[in-house]
Amino acid sequence: MSQRGIQSIEVGGRLLLALAGHGRPLALKDLAQAAGMSPPKAHPYLVSFGKLGLIVQDGIHDRFVAALGEKVRALKVGDALDPTTQMGPAVSESQMQISYKYVDIARSAGGRIVTGGDRLSLENPGWYVQPTLIADTDATSRINNEEVFGPVASTIRVRSYEEALAIANGVEFGLSAGIATTSLKYARDFQRRARAGMVMVNLATAGVDYHVGFGGSKKSSYGAREQGFAAVEFFTQHKTAYSWS
Repeated sequence: MSQRGIQSIEVGGRLLLALAGHGRPLALKDLAQAAGMSPPKAHPYLVSFGKLGLIVQDGIHDRFVAALGEKVRALKVGDALDPTTQMGPAVSESQMQISYKYVDIARSAGGRIVTGGDRLSLENPGWYVQPTLIADTDATSRINNEEVFGPVASTIRVRSYEEALAIANGVEFGLSAGIATTSLKYARDFQRRARAGMVMVNLATAGVDYHVGFGGSKKSSYGAREQGFAAVEFFTQHKTAYSWS
């Protein structure tokens, strides 16, 4: 806990902690075009909605990896002020090194580098990380259980929805979870059983409207939710008063 958080407790203040934000999104075999979505505009700063491992059902895994690999390979890395850039640099040299360290960890654990993983040397200096996709990783490997905070994605192959759900809930974080499927049955079941503060169906797992509560479960959050009525409640001091005459 930060010194500021400790000081807040000491003076009787309220405490809300936004902690790790990772989760494990699912792509089920009924979604033939699971990797056909265009990647979002990448930001040069850190956003803690990154995913620990992409859980992909066996029926579409290889096609998913191939299609996603093409998308990742096509991302333009460069100066964050360049409007054509899709992936800016890391926020620091140490963060760049962490990203490449986890690529090496995944590779040594048997992961297959589909694309990326190499050091970049661009015209404009910066702490650039080459967008990387790693396939054939195990759910228990470090790449799928520790925060990378970099443009590094990995896939976990599963046989069934129940196996996918168990793996998704098996991580110690739970800020945001997502599922890509055309099945209303699985979509509704995932919304109910996913252990995360926010659940998305066929949507990006980053970002929620300002009028709804923001926060996670397990080790992703501590205390009240941010935003919406939850934020109003957090900053409200209740007082009960009686009078008699």
